[in-house]
Amino acid sequence: MLDTPLLVRAPILAAAMMVVVGILASQQVLNALARMQEQELQELARTHLDGLAVALQPAVLRKDVWEAFDTLERATLEGEQVRPIFTVVSDDTNQVIAASDPTRAEVGADAAPWIEKSKEAHQLALTANSERVFVTGAIMYQGESVGRLVTELDISRLAEERRRALTILIIGNSAATLVLAIAAFFVTRRALRPIKVLTSHMAADPPEQIRLGNVAAGDTEVSRLYRGYNGMIDAMNARNDAERRLAERERYVSLGRLSSSLAHEINNPLGGLLNAVDTIQKFPERRDAVQASAALLERGLNQMRDVVGATLETHRAKREYDPISTDDIEDLRTLLRPESERLGQTLHWPDVIPDVRQSGLPAGQTRQILLNLLLNAVAAAGRNGVVSLTLEMRARAMRMTIADSGPGLDNVALRKLTGDTAGVGHSGVGLRLVRDLTEDMNGSIEVQRNDGTTKIVVEFPFFAHTDAA
Repeated sequence: MLDTPLLVRAPILAAAMMVVVGILASQQVLNALARMQEQELQELARTHLDGLAVALQPAVLRKDVWEAFDTLERATLEGEQVRPIFTVVSDDTNQVIAASDPTRAEVGADAAPWIEKSKEAHQLALTANSERVFVTGAIMYQGESVGRLVTELDISRLAEERRRALTILIIGNSAATLVLAIAAFFVTRRALRPIKVLTSHMAADPPEQIRLGNVAAGDTEVSRLYRGYNGMIDAMNARNDAERRLAERERYVSLGRLSSSLAHEINNPLGGLLNAVDTIQKFPERRDAVQASAALLERGLNQMRDVVGATLETHRAKREYDPISTDDIEDLRTLLRPESERLGQTLHWPDVIPDVRQSGLPAGQTRQILLNLLLNAVAAAGRNGVVSLTLEMRARAMRMTIADSGPGLDNVALRKLTGDTAGVGHSGVGLRLVRDLTEDMNGSIEVQRNDGTTKIVVEFPFFAHTDAA
């Protein structure tokens, strides 16, 4: 039932409540009818016993059997609902004086069995299938009991009236309850229609705004709900636009920093290469000078080739499951070194890079995450700072720790990276991109700050496609 949509569940519950109300109302009516019939039965029985006791008093005092029998023959009970079918008269010793049916109670027999199974008039009660009851009453003379009456009453007509009332109640209440239940179902469904409109717009991809012109006039609660929802959609769209612009700006900043590092790395050997060319041109006859200049040219060109190659590997579109390798890690150091050396920093790099290929992590996304975090670490550490990278291969997981001696992440940067709210220091670039890439790869990010050192720990589970290339 909990899995049933609200638009179905609520009308069904409303209809069920109507059915319960109908059943309870019918039960109350039947209980009231039973009480009325019991009161009527008790009153008729008391009237019958009192009148018969007065008529039988002389015969009982004289113990005149024939007079008592004649009185019983003429006794009737007014009313159509209850009538006597058998009566026994006894004296003060409980011996039968007369009975309306002598074959059932002989004169002189013990009347105790009849008295024991009878009740006083005020104790009579109706049961579900009772059609006959025994009632008893004393025959009094001058305040003393001189005998007793026991009468068997036929109450089948009362029972029939009760059954007829029950039938009418069942038919009438069932019809009324059915009509009310159907009405409650459709009224509740109509009342919940705005919820259906709201959920359908929320379930759209992306969520859609609701046209307020469809809201009924005067439906202020629904109108406020719709306006609030539309305002939330506007805020969400504005936030998405702002995040997209911020991500683009961060990419441009990251690209600019990388371009600056690349230009610095190429510009450093370029002056030496030009000097070597000038030396060769000026002293072509000096073999030692030419060879030294050629060696300088080779080293400089190799250095520029490495930088350009690492840049191409980092930004080249790769296959989805091309796993990261140790060469990718070394390329990152080549890209990072120019900016780190320019700031006079100490760069701690793993002496032995573990076999990261066994992790199966895609090279493109992993390199992008490491490059952004390392560039931010270099920027945060500042001049003469310390930056380090640690790689650990764990059981079915790869952990990367980037540490720097900078002031730490501020609130904005930390929210971009982890969604947390604490932290102090610089804001960084590319952090939202790092977070998105990490979430796409089912990884986790943890930020630690101890003894003036900020550590960003990123851990990824191994990818299943470890054999992809």
